[in-house]
Amino acid sequence: MRELIYIGIGGFVGTAARYGVQDLIQPEEGLFPLAIWLINMAGCFFLGWFFTVTPGKWSIGPELRLCIGTGFTGAFTTFSTFTVDVVRLAGMSELLLGVLYVVLSVAIGIFMSEIGIRWGKWMLGKASRKENTI
Repeated sequence: MRELIYIGIGGFVGTAARYGVQDLIQPEEGLFPLAIWLINMAGCFFLGWFFTVTPGKWSIGPELRLCIGTGFTGAFTTFSTFTVDVVRLAGMSELLLGVLYVVLSVAIGIFMSEIGIRWGKWMLGKASRKENTI
């Protein structure tokens, strides 16, 4: 039960953050769902990085990992809005733009996750090199 509270707190903050970012970025007019795409790409990067640096090196307990990794990031990013945007574009006869949105989301999302993981590994390597020189 305690884990659900941590996830809920993170989810609340993640949802509010997504709303704020979407409100700032979303253009008044335009077909491409830029705000959701940027949010999802940032989430891919962050989750790759977060789950790379937190398991052993940083003293973050499992509750905080659930709060940030599952709660915050899960609520900040949104697969459901992504899929609705794809269906909306297809329904507006913007099938090519919908396909482009899917391809960019998957390809760049995987790339961003990989970059986050590599950055985390680099940070861990840099931290261990500092520890060895002291």
